[in-house]
Amino acid sequence: MNIKGKVALVTGGGSGIGTAIAERFVADGAKVCITGRRKEMLEKVAQSLPAGTVTICSGDVSKEEDVERMVETVVKFGGKLDVLVNNAGTNHPAPIDKLDLKAWQEVIGINLTGPYLLMKAAIPHMLKGGGGSIINIASVGGMRCLPGMPAYCTSKAGLIMLTQQVALDYGRHNIRCNAVCPGGVKTDMTKQDFGQFGKMLGIDPDTFLNQIPMETPLRRFADSPEIGGLCVYLASDDSSFVTGAAILIDGGSAVVDVIGASITAALRRGGIVD
Repeated sequence: MNIKGKVALVTGGGSGIGTAIAERFVADGAKVCITGRRKEMLEKVAQSLPAGTVTICSGDVSKEEDVERMVETVVKFGGKLDVLVNNAGTNHPAPIDKLDLKAWQEVIGINLTGPYLLMKAAIPHMLKGGGGSIINIASVGGMRCLPGMPAYCTSKAGLIMLTQQVALDYGRHNIRCNAVCPGGVKTDMTKQDFGQFGKMLGIDPDTFLNQIPMETPLRRFADSPEIGGLCVYLASDDSSFVTGAAILIDGGSAVVDVIGASITAALRRGGIVD
């Protein structure tokens, strides 16, 4: 999986999956621009990587002017743009009747509008360079509903469809577009989301978080570098005939739908849902 010499833009690169993807890309010979809303976190990641391999650009992916600046930064840094990883994401767990409009708009803005804006800005550079690979970090939540996550699941389902649309429209230009669909991953966002469910149920958040993966075939959540490995494959020429795919990387949870079933059962026991 050779990505040596490729230039990539990774959004949400200041923590979690985004950092792991950036680290793996750099380790395999790519130059990377990482973006995020918190500059201090981006700087910390950049300082941990070899000089000259990474640059940063802080900003909000839901704002067009910030997105244009991100793309300009990576092209100036690397001279081209081969790979775009739309990883930035957020979540506001709450059923519809308790989900306010501001929270809904923030989730849709970052998880779905952001990738649209990034692809809109990046594709002209890929066309100029003769092709490229776009990797959208979606979720198992884009393939099936998860209790209490209407905004998140809707945004990720939309991202999978947008992925397929771009694959269809730009395949003839050698631009590939795929969606990576993780299940549970050990990140701060996962801990925060499941912690909220635990609090609603009056259960210790760590206890609740730990019980969910035990029903999956692999009996664990993923580590962020495991997502990075799949992204390297999709960025490399080894995946040259892969486009329009939504690839599960969920430890087998979709086989038995245990995450959704486990959360639903716990919510019912706590009287949160019928």
